[in-house]
Amino acid sequence: MPNDFNQSVIDEFRSAKGRLTGYFADARLLLLTTTGARTGTRHTTPVGYLPDGGERVLVIASAGGSPKHPDWYRNLLADPHATVESGAFTYEARAVVLEGEEREQAWKRAVEADPGWAAYQKKTTRVIPVVALYEIAQGGPPNVNAASPGEAIKVVHDAFRRELALIRKEMANGNGTLGAQLRVNCLTFCQGLHNHHTGEDMALFPFVEAHHPSAAPALVRLREEHERIAELVAELRRAVAAEGADPAAARAEVERLTLDLEAHLAYEEQELIPLLDTVG
Repeated sequence: MPNDFNQSVIDEFRSAKGRLTGYFADARLLLLTTTGARTGTRHTTPVGYLPDGGERVLVIASAGGSPKHPDWYRNLLADPHATVESGAFTYEARAVVLEGEEREQAWKRAVEADPGWAAYQKKTTRVIPVVALYEIAQGGPPNVNAASPGEAIKVVHDAFRRELALIRKEMANGNGTLGAQLRVNCLTFCQGLHNHHTGEDMALFPFVEAHHPSAAPALVRLREEHERIAELVAELRRAVAAEGADPAAARAEVERLTLDLEAHLAYEEQELIPLLDTVG
């Protein structure tokens, strides 16, 4: 993509915390910042990604089927350290180029989910690389792209809302099937939601209790809702984990989870954002 177009995507992505309009409205994009192999200059590029479990995401160096690898890929070969902006979070990552069977399985999932990847491969003689981005643990809370604790809750919640909406749309367009990548998307979402609620139970809620004792009834309800949602997440995991998973059963579990989760997120925002953003 031309640099001016890239910059417009980057600007919208950052200002809207990962939510894009137009052509990329339903795309999973991240911003990948790498160090130039020749110049040493930092470069940021919008890149499509595939969820791949809780510890990594996958990016594909398609360059639209160009005969040459994209610059960001060549940069990672020289220096595998990168910065990733997911919309809600910014984190440092380590890039690993997938090889052999691992690459083939990831590519197969990608093509199954979006035939456009296969079209790119047909346009070039090079084997399009698949790269795993592993988050580098920094210690402490995650770096949320928000200016206040209350905004951080909304930003993270909106990221979950968007991913769940994408999964629901993918299931609706699945033509009665539940592909391997869609199953991975569901399982990655489940893991992310579990991690988020665990973090709230262990850190956020005790903090609110200590500083706002009047919030105790709301926190009791939120913890109970976490338990209920955990049960729904477990049901969804079971519905999608098997190779021959029933698409109708999986869709039903996603809809059940969507209803409960949206009500939970809205209530949490209503009760906690005003407290967290209180000054003094």
